[in-house]
Amino acid sequence: MSNQSAPPYAPHPGKVAPDGCITFIGMAASGKSSHGRELAKLLDWAHVDTDHLIEAMYGARLQNVADALSKEEFLDMESSVIRHINLKRCVLSTGGSVVYRHEAMLFLAALGPIIHLAVPLPIILERIARKPDRGLAIAPGQTIEDLYNERRLLYEKYATHTIRAGESPVAEYVRPLAKWLAEEP
Repeated sequence: MSNQSAPPYAPHPGKVAPDGCITFIGMAASGKSSHGRELAKLLDWAHVDTDHLIEAMYGARLQNVADALSKEEFLDMESSVIRHINLKRCVLSTGGSVVYRHEAMLFLAALGPIIHLAVPLPIILERIARKPDRGLAIAPGQTIEDLYNERRLLYEKYATHTIRAGESPVAEYVRPLAKWLAEEP
């Protein structure tokens, strides 16, 4: 006999199909992986970071992959990886550039809700400075500020739900999200 209890939260079928997925989008360093892992634990689901899928495919760090390809080649490859995902009951943390390919975003939307982590630019800049090799799809001459402003509109366009994050511990954002997912639409 198992001592395991049911997960504390279960998504409402009106928000997430029983075999669906939940996707996090947002700027690099917004905390998509941390939030995704925490939400997956609350739901008792799997968590997959799509940047890790790309690293596994190429057998190289994401920044090395990004450096070896043009920005457009990288975005096309990332979109292809996303559109070939075949997962169920999974929380996905995507790369910040996933929103540049409409086909990839349509695919993710068909899997379930898309959660945008909106983090203020100063926090993003500070986090990227601490880990500059995180793998940014950035064009020559483009700044992180340029990327932030360009992507912000795309994140807002594709998001089902937005979380204004960055200042507090991850759990303070993920628990209300889990409650929102469990509520009847």
